[in-house]
Amino acid sequence: MVYGQIFHRHNPDECFININVGGFKQRIEHQVLKRFPQTRLGRLVCCSSKEAILELCDDFSSSEMEFYFDRNPLFFCYVLNFYLTGKIHLVDGLCVFSFVQEIEYWGIKERHLDLCCSNKYYELTALAEHKSWDQRSNELQLHSSASSVEELSASEDNIEMFEGSWCADVRRNIWIRLENPGYSTSAKVMAVASISVVIISIVALCIHSMQDLHQVDLNEKEIENPVLSFCESFCVLFFSAEFILRLAVAPSARKFMHSPLNIIDVLSVMPYYVTIACDIMDEGESTDLENVGKVVQILRLMRVFRILKLARHSAGLRSLGATLQHSSREVGQLVLFLSVGIFMFSALIYCVEKECQESTLQNIPVGWWWATISMTTVGYGDTFPVTLAGKMIGTLCIICGLLIVALPITNIFNKFSKFYQKQKHIDSRQNNN
Repeated sequence: MVYGQIFHRHNPDECFININVGGFKQRIEHQVLKRFPQTRLGRLVCCSSKEAILELCDDFSSSEMEFYFDRNPLFFCYVLNFYLTGKIHLVDGLCVFSFVQEIEYWGIKERHLDLCCSNKYYELTALAEHKSWDQRSNELQLHSSASSVEELSASEDNIEMFEGSWCADVRRNIWIRLENPGYSTSAKVMAVASISVVIISIVALCIHSMQDLHQVDLNEKEIENPVLSFCESFCVLFFSAEFILRLAVAPSARKFMHSPLNIIDVLSVMPYYVTIACDIMDEGESTDLENVGKVVQILRLMRVFRILKLARHSAGLRSLGATLQHSSREVGQLVLFLSVGIFMFSALIYCVEKECQESTLQNIPVGWWWATISMTTVGYGDTFPVTLAGKMIGTLCIICGLLIVALPITNIFNKFSKFYQKQKHIDSRQNNN
């Protein structure tokens, strides 16, 4: 038999074809299928070659006029209803993505959805696409940030690097206790001691700024308070010993020195040693070192970096650092939005306030400062509009500032939540090990 004659028989019984979908058989008339010639079955009745038929079905029997499809038989009941009524309905319990794949396979368009199901379909599609995008974004962010997050914690790969190195067992035990406070009681004691020294250092820094506790010598020259000097020396020696110990037992010295937390450790102790060097050089009273005192003051202020050492023992701070590192786009958008608003509102406030002698907004640079503190809802009160038009612009500036700041902040907060959950999972996994 020629394949072109399959669908052109004159016997009334042969004007039907048998469809077998996953074991579910149905006999359908040609004319019913030809009502929708763009669908898969509609094209099937118009095929004139074996190759064309096999492109549309998985197998067929020319003698029995039966065509086989390896698809969901439950969904095919809805396909049959579509050919009879011209409308397709959602299938209860079927994923919306699976539903889309099925109607695409059978060649049914979304416009054929009945009104009773169309709204629900579009809602489910939007929800599923949002969840899918969020999952892909989450996986991409976690994949791109895996190295930075894992560097902040003791990983199993680092433990394996001790194999074959000198004093492997001793170094491994010390390293685990330094990097994983939940490993043992001794590890917790070391972590508490480290946090305590950091807090003592921060408190000493704050007390040092109090003028009442400053001391002077006979020449009315300011000298260091001996108690604060002792606390400072003790804290720096502790930090230095801790850093050297970590470096000595680290599985990879190069990876250790590139870790963000270890860079913070260096920055926290470096000002102390540079200050000592500057003091020694200042004793020579060289005219080339007349600004050494200012340098020393700046270096002392750099001790504030020690508060960042708490990130080693805080999943929240580590998550915050990872969030900022991977939120450059959102932060850039926030800066861009604020910049546009600041320039626009500073020009507007200048135009309406420049004629008023009581107003301090007499130029655009002052307007920049006013727009900045207004859009960020800080409002120091040192600069403010006095005219009615200026107050209306100020109100609009504050409202726009709230909206502009809220838009990127939402994305940044979502990233922080994901990084925090990831970091908590890593910490709990290490504690269980």
